[in-house]
Amino acid sequence: MDAPAESPVGGTIVTPVRGRRVRAGSALTWMAVTPFAAWAIARVAGLERGSLPTQLMTATPYAAAGSLVPLLIAAVGRKRAATAVALLTTTALGFSVLPRALGTGEATTGRPFKVMTINMLFGRADIETIMKLVREFDPDVLSTQELTPGAVSDLDAAGLKELMPHRMLQDEWSAGGSGLYSKYEVEPLLDRTPPVGHKMPAAVVSLPGGKPIEFVDVHPYPPLGPNVADWNAALEALPSASHDRVRILAGDFNASLDHAAMRRLLARGYKDAADQVGAGLIPTWPANKRVPPIITIDHVLVDQRVGVREVSVHTVPGTDHRAVLAELTVP
Repeated sequence: MDAPAESPVGGTIVTPVRGRRVRAGSALTWMAVTPFAAWAIARVAGLERGSLPTQLMTATPYAAAGSLVPLLIAAVGRKRAATAVALLTTTALGFSVLPRALGTGEATTGRPFKVMTINMLFGRADIETIMKLVREFDPDVLSTQELTPGAVSDLDAAGLKELMPHRMLQDEWSAGGSGLYSKYEVEPLLDRTPPVGHKMPAAVVSLPGGKPIEFVDVHPYPPLGPNVADWNAALEALPSASHDRVRILAGDFNASLDHAAMRRLLARGYKDAADQVGAGLIPTWPANKRVPPIITIDHVLVDQRVGVREVSVHTVPGTDHRAVLAELTVP
């Protein structure tokens, strides 16, 4: 007990220390629990709005891990209500994140088809490393973003012209350039490109002895500042999966599976290749920095008929994105 305080009307007033400590402990516990609970509600309900909340949502895997701390605090402090809320929070975030590490896809038979995508950072990506990956993994289609005319020349001089002679290129001396390279003939698709965003060439890839595949090289603007509206619009404008033809979207989406806009795109008939094989939490950006890659924004999306055998991620010097290689099977 505190030292007794003198009362002006006689006697003493006694204030229990324990009561103050309990209230303070409860307040601190709720201060720890509430931010994670709010994050879980925003993630599950897709409530992120504006640039900053949209960017923060990419950190959901780390928020899921961090939510264990307030759960422990509440449990140790025997705060029943706070413990219940913290448990629900961790469960909701866990169910949002863990499937990407566990894999949900089933092996399917079909024709092997390999896709590789790489953001070349204004064409600065190391050409020798890219060519090494192309020769080692032999992709059928190479999807490039931030492709410059200089990078086109360097790739061809390094041998890509012989290995992947067919292409649909929209290269520029800026971040806006993109290009599709293919081992097989391609036919441009002019009505599949979103009206906003960087260049996003689309083409039909003709497979010998098989049905053609539609392919879109994806690269919307990043959701920074006012660009968040164009980012949303570009993802909404990407074509839905089709019953008539296999469709694949690959590139730098500037989005993770924790973004509501990305989940709406997936709901239109797609699945994330990395998510299918338990590689969905491997980060792809920022690479080659003092800080290691922390978020996953480069993806290969395929329709429900396409099987996924393996997805691997590879560091390429000179660019801040890692290359993603998806080994698929198509009907």
